[in-house]
Order: sequence, then structure tokens, then C-alpha cells
Amino acid sequence: MMNDVTLRKIDLNLLLAFSVLMQERNVSRAAERLLLGQPGLSAALRRLREALDDELFVRVGRGLQPTPRALSIAPAIEDALSGIERAIRPQAEFDPASWQGEFRIGMCDNLESAFFGPLAARLLQLSPGARLIGVASEKRDAARRLDEGVFDFSVSVHDEPASWHIRAPLFDQASICIYDEAQLRLKAPLSLKDFANVAHVTVSFEGNAATSIDIALSRTGHVRQVVATVPRFSALPTALRAMPAIATVPESIGRCMAQLHGLTICEPPLSLPADPVTMLYRRVDQADGRARWFRRLFLDVASQALEASGCCVSISRAAA
Repeated sequence: MMNDVTLRKIDLNLLLAFSVLMQERNVSRAAERLLLGQPGLSAALRRLREALDDELFVRVGRGLQPTPRALSIAPAIEDALSGIERAIRPQAEFDPASWQGEFRIGMCDNLESAFFGPLAARLLQLSPGARLIGVASEKRDAARRLDEGVFDFSVSVHDEPASWHIRAPLFDQASICIYDEAQLRLKAPLSLKDFANVAHVTVSFEGNAATSIDIALSRTGHVRQVVATVPRFSALPTALRAMPAIATVPESIGRCMAQLHGLTICEPPLSLPADPVTMLYRRVDQADGRARWFRRLFLDVASQALEASGCCVSISRAAA
């Protein structure tokens, strides 16, 4: 059995020289293919003979005849060289027009409302054989579900990523107030007093009413009254159309709701922290042609969707 010292004596150049000699059976032609002088190839062959303790090739007339040892190891060496070639060969460019399969994206429902429709429409144009799958995703389980292959990437407010994940910044999502002016007869801009005194509807997947808004209000000496909490943003428009109340939501979905349901939007009358929306994907997918194309498509669609809705933010250059 070959020991470690012997293996260290055999490098890729020696294996390549052996492979070409097996094909050409002539030192001059083999040296020409390898862009080596004959002395260099002869030296390589000598090193290989010493490492394997076999002549490998014997001269017969003007050519070379492989020994039984050379013939026995040649298939394995060819397989190894072919595997290396396949590994380092540049990947073929991904062709979305001819691709058949699924693209899967994880998003929380407020971002899904803003981006999923435009993304599906663009995908239908560019990759008619593909199907877009939206997966409900919360930041607490995004990393685990990404590793399980549930989606290609997640768009959310993500925690610090693991070393095998990449978290790319997208945009800082500000908050915006939304209400039905027919129910809540207030004109923008809202005063802090009006904002604190009206009824509020909040969104919480876990049913929690208190948010960063309450913390910001407490610093001004105000307390708001939360009259309802819903688990999904989709329930907000009908709630706001039914009663004199206000909701403070991410700007991207707030503007979508205003356009679709005829609601009024305005800036909050106090400073609220912006949430850093990011894209989370696996490091092993960084260079994958299909995954890279899908991520770039989302960035393009999201950028246009934010601009079209009137949001004052844009996609970070770092994400691209």
C-alpha cells in the first residue's frame, strides 16, 4: 500500500504528464502538448518512476510502451483528472427561459404583501417554466428552515448569521401610520397628542400588544390605547375600515394597503427605530448560477417595487 511520503511526491503535474504520455506514447509530442521541453518531461517521468517504483514506460523503437503497472493505474488517474477538470470548469450560465422547476422564497407577511406579486409577475415573464413558492417565515426560524432547504433565501429582519450563512443588507424599513380618514377624522400631519389619544390596532404573530412604539411614547410621557391585536397584516385594512383607529406599520406594506384600500398614510409624530431588512442565504449557494440569478431578480424587483410605492428607501448597493 502506498504510504504518505510516496503520495506527497506525486503532484498534479506528474499525473498530467503520465496521462499525456499514455495518450501520445512519444516524449516529443507529449512535451509539446504540455508546453514543456523534453528535459522537463523526462525529469517528471523520472520522479514518477521513483515514486511508484516502476519503469511505467519502456522505449520500443521511436515510441514508448506502457508497463503492466502503467496500464493498471491509467484508468484511475484519468478518472481523477477528469473529476478535477469538472470541478474547476466554469459553470454554464443559468438560462431562466428554459429552466423547469421551483424558486422558493421565505418572507414575513408584510414584505410578502409588498414584493411577492411583482416578483411572481416578473418570474412569469423571464422563466415561464418556473413556479414561485412563497413560504411564511419569521426571523426566529429563518436560519433553521434555510438549512433544511425550505427556501432559497429569506427576506426578513434576521439575527446575526452563522458562519455558513450570508446576511446581505437590503434596506432600513421605517414605520408609517395608516388609518381610514372616513372613520378617524384627522388630517396629516398628526400631532403627538392626537397619535397618543386615538385607538390603536397592532400586529403581532404571538399576540403581544407592546412594541417599540410604546417605548418611544413612554419617553415623551404618553401612553396609547391598543384596542385590538391581529396576527397578520392582512387583517388590518378591514379592521381600520370598520372603526376609528390607527395602525403603525412598516412603510412598504403601509403604502400598499393605502393604494389597495383607499386608506390614509402619514409620518408618525415621533422618532421610531427603523428595522434592518436583510437577505439570508447559504454560503454554499453564493456562486450557484440558479440561486444567484434568483437573488438578483429579487433585488431588481424589490428596488422597483419600493420606488413605485413611494417609499423613501432603496435597496442597498451592498446587497448586489
